[in-house]
Amino acid sequence: MTDEKVTTVQLNKSVVNALKRIKKYPRETYNEIILDLIKTADEAREFDKFVQEAQKAKMKELWGEGDYSAWEHA
Repeated sequence: MTDEKVTTVQLNKSVVNALKRIKKYPRETYNEIILDLIKTADEAREFDKFVQEAQKAKMKELWGEGDYSAWEHA
């Protein structure tokens, strides 16, 4: 571990058990698991933005110009 400051976080036992189930290797730390989950969530969010932009472009192509702002929150 680096010289970063650490904190104590309280987790429900069910969350701890879920984290244990997704370990890639036995000595993987909860910190590493959580960082990996954050990275995965960020990548999924970027992919969702990409898909939304592609859908928006296709809608404009199919239906012409218009106000599609309602679709952004659908």
